[in-house]
Amino acid sequence: MDVELRHLRAFLMVGRHLSFTRAAEQLFVTQPALTRTIKQLEDLLETRLLDRDTRRVGLTEAGARFFEQAQSAVAAVDRAVSSVVAPTPLRLAFTWLLPTPWAQDAIAEYERMGEGSVSLVRTDEPVDALLRGDVDVAVLREPRAVPEQVRVVPLFHEERVLICSARSGIPVDRPVPWGDLRHHPFVFNAVTGTVGPWSWPDGDGPATFVETANYDEWLESIAAGRGVSAVSAIAAQRTIHPAIRFVPFADAPPSSVSIAFVPGDRDLVKRRFVGAATAVLASTEQR
Repeated sequence: MDVELRHLRAFLMVGRHLSFTRAAEQLFVTQPALTRTIKQLEDLLETRLLDRDTRRVGLTEAGARFFEQAQSAVAAVDRAVSSVVAPTPLRLAFTWLLPTPWAQDAIAEYERMGEGSVSLVRTDEPVDALLRGDVDVAVLREPRAVPEQVRVVPLFHEERVLICSARSGIPVDRPVPWGDLRHHPFVFNAVTGTVGPWSWPDGDGPATFVETANYDEWLESIAAGRGVSAVSAIAAQRTIHPAIRFVPFADAPPSSVSIAFVPGDRDLVKRRFVGAATAVLASTEQR
């Protein structure tokens, strides 16, 4: 029986996400190619592993049993490979405040699998770091103008909150409509910010923009009362500053979080981290 490791990895990805579309994205293959791989596996086993129609994908009874065994088999192979190959830390780039709890869970899962350790690299230019080969994988928020050689894997969205000076006079006890931003000068980080002049291409946003070059300048400019801004809600949980306040938005567009890498060198290490990162996400969604 010529069942190959690629068959098992493809089946496990579909089984985790219960979606051929999502699994194909994570495996960086086309959906027809993934469908052919799953059919090959079912033909080799002479067993239907997945129930699928136009609306849903589910594991059959045999598929559920096979899923558990396939997980163990793939993990055993990965451990065998790791036993003779010296693990090299995976270099994970981020600009500010890794998303919680996804980032911590993904790193723990990657290291639990025996893939090696994760080295965190703080940089204002994660895409450039990827292209130079300085890092292996990067966490991106609202990625803009990413070169086509960089593979971007969308993960989830974060809510945004208003951030303002404690002296701004903005009430903190009621949500602020997104449209109210046009009444205030808007402070933005031109390098790593997720909201800026580009967020209002039709010119219906704030009349005044205050440009900063990094996270610290952005934060202190807001604290000094030079304007307001919008930021991921995680900042409200993890930023302590006596001169700033966070206020919920009533209707702000969410901020996307992705991971990215450049295929080529250290492909196996990169793809294993992507696998761990998406597996953690799939597990969270199913709970």
